[in-house]
Amino acid sequence: MSSFKIKDPKLAPQGALLFEWASKHMPVLNQIRRQFEKEKLLANIVIGACLHVTKETAVLIDALTAGGANVALCGSNPLSTQDEVAAFLAEKGINVYAWRGETTEEYYWCVNKVIDHAPLITLDDGADLVGTIHKKRRDALKNVKGGTEETTTGVIRLRAMEKAGTLEYPIIAVNDAYTKYLFDNRYGTGQSTIDGILRSTSLLLAGKNFVVCGYGWCGRGLAMRAGGMGAHVIVTEVNPIRALEAVMDGFRVMPMDKASKTGDVFVTTTGDVSVIRKEHMLKMKDGAIIANSGHFNVEINIPDLESISSSKRTMRPNLEEYSLQNGRKLYLLAQGRLVNLAAAEGHPSEVMDMSFANQALCVKYLVEKSRMESKVYSVPKEIDELVACLKLKAVNVEIDELTEEQKRYLAAWEAGTV
Repeated sequence: MSSFKIKDPKLAPQGALLFEWASKHMPVLNQIRRQFEKEKLLANIVIGACLHVTKETAVLIDALTAGGANVALCGSNPLSTQDEVAAFLAEKGINVYAWRGETTEEYYWCVNKVIDHAPLITLDDGADLVGTIHKKRRDALKNVKGGTEETTTGVIRLRAMEKAGTLEYPIIAVNDAYTKYLFDNRYGTGQSTIDGILRSTSLLLAGKNFVVCGYGWCGRGLAMRAGGMGAHVIVTEVNPIRALEAVMDGFRVMPMDKASKTGDVFVTTTGDVSVIRKEHMLKMKDGAIIANSGHFNVEINIPDLESISSSKRTMRPNLEEYSLQNGRKLYLLAQGRLVNLAAAEGHPSEVMDMSFANQALCVKYLVEKSRMESKVYSVPKEIDELVACLKLKAVNVEIDELTEEQKRYLAAWEAGTV
C-alpha cells in the first residue's frame, strides 16, 4: 500500500495530461524505461527521491517503477511542486509527500517521510535528503548503498562532506555529466529563468540592464538568453577566469557594488550566500527587480531587504513590492526562491530528458556495482556518451566514426612532422 500527502487528489487528471506532454518530449528516458521494464533491473529496490516534483520528474519516476523499483518522493523546494503532478503520481501508487507552499517545517517532514521508507538508493536535488540522513536520521545509513545528486549546489555540499570525512556512502554527481551541465544548466536554466521572470513581471527585457551574478554554466546560459532578447547584460564574478570569459563573450563585467547602481534586473546564479546584500539594495534604482535562479533562497539576503523596508505588498503572483525607507521600491520575485520553478515550470522537457536519463542509468550503475568508497564520483564516461548518442538518434542526427587508421594514429606516439 502506498502512502502520500499532497494538496488535492482531484488534480490527478490534469497531472496525467502534463505527464503525457512531457513524456512525448523525453525520448531518451523512454528508451531507458523500455529497457528497465523488460529486464526488471530494479525489482524490489527502494529509492528515496528528493526532487522537484514536475512533469519531467514524473517521467523519471515512471521509468524507475517500470524497472520494479519502489519509489518514495518528496519535493526539493517548498515552491517548486506542481500539485497536479503530485496528485497524478499518488494515483499511480507512488509514495509522494509534496505540495506547493510548504513551510520549512512541513518541507523537512516530507523529507523524513521519504527516509522512513528505508531507501537503498537516494536521488537528491540540493543534498537536503543526504544531509538530513547524515545529521538527523543516521539510523537510515545502514540501508543506503549509494545515491545521486542533480545540482551544482548539492555537489558543492557533498564535496564539502567528503573533504570533512563525514560522507558515509558514495554519491554520483549527475550534475557534472557533460550531457547534464552543458545542456540542462546552460540551455535549460537560461530559458526557464527568463520564463519565470516574464511570467512574474510581464516586462520587456530589450534595452534593460540585466545583471547576471555568477558566470558558471547557469549564468552563461542566462546571459546568452537575456542578451538574445535585447537586454544589456552585465556580469558579476569572483572567479577571474570566468570573469575574463564573460568579457570575451561580449558582456560587461564589474563588481556588484558598481552593478547595483546600474541594473534594472538582477538574477543570482552562484550557489553561494548573500550575493545581493543590504549595501547593494540601498544603491539600486527605484523599481529594480531582484530574482534568484540558484537552488537555495540564500543568494539574496532577504533579512537585509526586510530590515531596510517600511512595508511590502504582493503586486501579482510571485511579485512582491518592498517599499524602502529611502523612498525607493524594489521588487522581489518568487520570495527569492529559484524563479524558474517557483514562477514557471522549470527546464524544458527536452533537456531534462538527458539529465534524468543520467539519473536513471546511474541508479542502475549503483545497484549493479558491488562496492564503492564513500566519496563523490563523476558519472561514468560510458553513461555520459550513451546519453549523448541516444539523444542524437532521437533528433535524427548522424555523426562520423573513426576509421581504423585514425584509431591507430591517435593511439600511437611515433608519428610527427612529415
